[in-house]
Amino acid sequence: MMRSFVKRKVRKSIAITLTLLLAIASVPLGASAIDAAATVPDQNNKQDAPTFSNVSVHDPSIVKDGDTYYVFGSHISAAKSKDLTNWTSFANGYTTPGNTLYGDLSKNLAGSFAWAGENDADSKGGFSVWAPDVFWNEHYVNEDGTKGAYMIYYSASSTYIRSAIGIAVAPNIEGPYQYVDTIIHTGFTKETAFDKDSKVDKKWTNTPIQQLIKEGKLEGLRPGWFNTDGSYANRMFPNAIDASVFYDANGRLWMTYGSWSGGIFLLELDKATGKPMYPGQDGTTEDGRLIDRYFGTKIAGGYGESGEGPYIEYHPKTGYYYLYVTYGGLAADGGYNMRLFRSKKPTGPYKDAKGQNAVLPANTKNTTYGNKLIGNFLFDSKIGDLGTGTGYGYVSPGHNSVYTDPATGQMFVVFHTRFPQQGETHQLRVHQMFMNQDDWPVVAPYRYGGETLTKLDKKQFMGDYQYINHGSDSSATIKNTQFIQLRADHTIEGDVQGTWRKSGDANIQLTLDGAVFDGVFLRQWDQVTNQYILAFTVLSNKGEMAWGSKLPDMTDTTVVDSVYRELDLGDTSRVTASLNLPKEGSRQTRITWKTSDQSVITDTGEIKRPGIGEKAASATLTATITKGERSRDKVFNITVSPYEKATLTASYTFENNLEDQQDAFANGKVIGDRIDRQGGSVSYAEGVRGQAVVLDGKSGIALPGGLISSSAYSVSLWVKPSELTLHTPTFFGAMDSNHWISLLPRGPEKDNTMVWSGSSAWYTGSTGLKIKTNEWTHLAFTVDRGVLAVYVNGKIQFTGSGFPDVFTSKSGTFSLGVNWWDPAFKGSIDELSIFEGALPPVQVAELAKLEVN
Repeated sequence: MMRSFVKRKVRKSIAITLTLLLAIASVPLGASAIDAAATVPDQNNKQDAPTFSNVSVHDPSIVKDGDTYYVFGSHISAAKSKDLTNWTSFANGYTTPGNTLYGDLSKNLAGSFAWAGENDADSKGGFSVWAPDVFWNEHYVNEDGTKGAYMIYYSASSTYIRSAIGIAVAPNIEGPYQYVDTIIHTGFTKETAFDKDSKVDKKWTNTPIQQLIKEGKLEGLRPGWFNTDGSYANRMFPNAIDASVFYDANGRLWMTYGSWSGGIFLLELDKATGKPMYPGQDGTTEDGRLIDRYFGTKIAGGYGESGEGPYIEYHPKTGYYYLYVTYGGLAADGGYNMRLFRSKKPTGPYKDAKGQNAVLPANTKNTTYGNKLIGNFLFDSKIGDLGTGTGYGYVSPGHNSVYTDPATGQMFVVFHTRFPQQGETHQLRVHQMFMNQDDWPVVAPYRYGGETLTKLDKKQFMGDYQYINHGSDSSATIKNTQFIQLRADHTIEGDVQGTWRKSGDANIQLTLDGAVFDGVFLRQWDQVTNQYILAFTVLSNKGEMAWGSKLPDMTDTTVVDSVYRELDLGDTSRVTASLNLPKEGSRQTRITWKTSDQSVITDTGEIKRPGIGEKAASATLTATITKGERSRDKVFNITVSPYEKATLTASYTFENNLEDQQDAFANGKVIGDRIDRQGGSVSYAEGVRGQAVVLDGKSGIALPGGLISSSAYSVSLWVKPSELTLHTPTFFGAMDSNHWISLLPRGPEKDNTMVWSGSSAWYTGSTGLKIKTNEWTHLAFTVDRGVLAVYVNGKIQFTGSGFPDVFTSKSGTFSLGVNWWDPAFKGSIDELSIFEGALPPVQVAELAKLEVN
């Protein structure tokens, strides 16, 4: 890969008033769709800009109490807001005793923890309390005979199948909640069995099922709950997490729940107790779906396909029950994305826009099932566009809930999301939804900022747009911006072609690539450009959500001039890596390049760097910027710096010790499986040269502080992993838990070997390959004032610019085989060398030529 450049400064190059864009009429529409009191804010009045206060609540479930909105989420997180834009957290996580929501957490929820969730298996050393749902139940009968309570339905989990759903009640929405019962258990086995790191006997008789059979509430044990080996049949039956509760049109109370594996299920609840009314007997629905005596009616998923976080809301104006679920994995590389189905009955069948049943057939991938609401996307900011940074986008958005305001009819989707290049950092987001003409909800492109629909003239629809189609995939691939034009003759040109027509006061219908998209236009606040823009959201008859964000009206000359002013290659007076020369600017502007000297830098940006001791080389690059008939040249003076000799500052050869052979730094120290844990042990075995240190997957080595303290350095070592575990480091260095670098044999990008860095924006330096187990491999990386190069066996596999300057002082923390979070390295490490300065390729190649014993 070559050195790349991204937008780094505020765009001030477009001096236009955007009058046409902002002059949106405020004529009120019907009260069923639009707030009749809506007015259009004055763009020049800064007070009209919405404000946002962010919180992190994973798996948020929304409920309104009085004039306050609440969200409750996994890991006992909770927040509240008066306006859906400014949120304040009020929970204190797993603190116990003194837990905000549960008091003495350990004692209060002991009835659920007896099965799962506390200091057990995957929750060893802590708790796993997930995905609650809270609502006011006016019918609930308290112990003293009074009626009415806030009920919280929470999940406690120890493995991907051994989980439980419990209920607790409180007189106040903020708690504390008092335990009532555990109502669903999953992951049980036919005979005695134990999970790793667990003392819980999973035999089904250790669940309440046996008592339910004795009470006549279940007709007996269902053999189908078990596989032939007696294990839990999780491909057919659910994981007891992610409960959510709703009332149907007739006032009956229901709970939907489930995750992955066997699918999503539905049970009716007794309103007086909040507990399930188990079917008691097995059966099938009229359309052939499973009804289980204990788990209820299957309404979605199955056969090991992803699907979790179900949420059902009844919409009285359409007469449909809308089922929201999330596909994929929740991590940043998991491709989490939200899907939607609907039904005329609470028990289903739930179907998507193509008429497909949410319950999957056997041996069927779920990718094409369900209307895709939001997946990974980026409205990437191109050269010449307004705004700062790389643009606006989400990564792995999902596990949503929904709220519809009974007074205004406004609909909101509430979810958590991660962000491009920011790792696992996640925040709560609220987007407004609107019902299209086919009675499907469509999601506004930008987060809710107080906007309402207003009547628009079709002339306002015309112009240039950034366009995102979320497609139907569940991959981690980010959908980047395409460019389209809505023209006066009702055609659509650009990266996709078709036609458009205005079909109501604020409605639009697009026909693109044979699919018909229906939705609305609205005016929203764009936090990248800090202005109100016109946007559309539409859903196709194939179940794909598409968004458009209008760009200000500009002539070709203005666009070219804007790209000209903004085109920047960074500091070209000391180039040390090939340049990634942009080929496209704003609105499909073409950028072509011409060099004055191919021996210094080519037309594609590849450089030939002079050797150590040679003089710097110079040339010019000319960029020709073209849009339509308008063209303009911009010249850059390029100076390619020669390689500089790097100086060895520390050397750990592991000859039966952890000493620095340069005597410049202290010895390494054996530690446990995290940087901050004591214990651990190492051994020594035959290495690349002499001995090597052997790590057992439970231990690491703390290296001396200050090992690196500059912006130009190199790290070289040999590794022989016996296992390749995700995120496990070989070499790790950090200034703190938010600013670090890690050399990973197996990283999060397609399992490739890589250098990874966490900072304000996460950085991925992937080699495009994965090293082998039980085989010596030489790894090295160099950092030269923001330019990263990564080598495998002496060959460069990655080069990129923009690498963060992490080690700004001599107080850094360094280690081998461990960090603060991930599994420890298992295998051998030899010949660790640290250099001041960036090693040239010839030196790296020499280091990689060591003879293996």
